[in-house]
Amino acid sequence: MQLGDYARRWISERPGLRPKTIEGYTWLLDRHIAPSLGGVAVGKLTTPMIRSWRADLLAKGTSVSTAAKAYRLLRAVLMTAADEDKLIARNPCRIKGADNEHTPERPILTLAQVFELADRMADRRFKALILLTTFASLRWGEVIALRRGSLDLTARTVTVREQLLELDGGTMQLGPPKSRAGRRTVAIPSVIIPALIEHLATYVDEPDDAFVFLGKRGAFLRGGNFRREAKWAEALKEMGLQGLHFHDLRHTGNTLAAQSGASIADLKARMGHDSDRAALIYQHATRDADQKIADALSTRVKAERKKARKKRAGG
Repeated sequence: MQLGDYARRWISERPGLRPKTIEGYTWLLDRHIAPSLGGVAVGKLTTPMIRSWRADLLAKGTSVSTAAKAYRLLRAVLMTAADEDKLIARNPCRIKGADNEHTPERPILTLAQVFELADRMADRRFKALILLTTFASLRWGEVIALRRGSLDLTARTVTVREQLLELDGGTMQLGPPKSRAGRRTVAIPSVIIPALIEHLATYVDEPDDAFVFLGKRGAFLRGGNFRREAKWAEALKEMGLQGLHFHDLRHTGNTLAAQSGASIADLKARMGHDSDRAALIYQHATRDADQKIADALSTRVKAERKKARKKRAGG
């Protein structure tokens, strides 16, 4: 069986894959895997062949991140071929580091910048969107799927029960959160409660199932519509924040949570992650920043002591 046919069958037979995941896998297969390896029999694939395929991808300008995603998909497909279907003796995807994305460090906003960005939204309905996304560490698909009943402003919590995905064909589809841990209740800082109260009173219908964040015409909020109606790019330019992505608001919220001293378990619950990996990244970043603060304090103390010694020597 040729790899292209086997991989397509693998995608169609995977249990529980979300439509967006299926689209992503199919795109990686059609764009980056099948053109070079799709016609090769599964049993003929070798590690040198896969190493050459990956090198060609990178040489043609494919990003390290995309090449890593394609490699991980290929490895998963061939793992099934080896372990379950016994088409090959062992998985030939054995290239060290090929699954690493090396994603660049994303920007983190200061507290003042978060509130300034919220105030700069051209449409006031998006002020609460910015604040809630940041301080509750929500994903885009999660925040635009929130209903009035998801918010308990007395208890100061938001409950994530579903997410709204925009498929490649333009269809908006409601579905479960990204993972089992994605179903969660997150505490909201009291400082943003007034903005949420105002938003609910001004823009949201009374029923509990009414969506909290919609576009001007009452339709589901799409990324492109949001950026246009909020004048996102213009606001970033005025603040000198070119290149900031909406997802960086969640990144900022995760960082702030880690800086508060939250445990790994607390961070996982707040972020909606099953594994420790992401929480550990934020904890390590916080420890690094804390060490820099300690080092700066040490430098300052040493400078003050040196200055005092000179003063005593002069006296």
